[in-house]
Amino acid sequence: MLLTISALALFGLFLLLLLRFKALGVGAAVVAVLFGFYLARTGAAESIDQIMTALGSAIRDIGN
Repeated sequence: MLLTISALALFGLFLLLLLRFKALGVGAAVVAVLFGFYLARTGAAESIDQIMTALGSAIRDIGN
């Protein structure tokens, strides 16, 4: 069975867990979300997307 989850959902869940276990304060979470929002609007967004896609493919292919 192949499980596919978006990076947005994965990082959103991770952020919620950090908040839940008080490893990250609300202010820092807001900064993290705003940083991601503004980073997505820069020229670096395409490169980051390509790197994350390559990492996802590499992790998926480890078992093959």
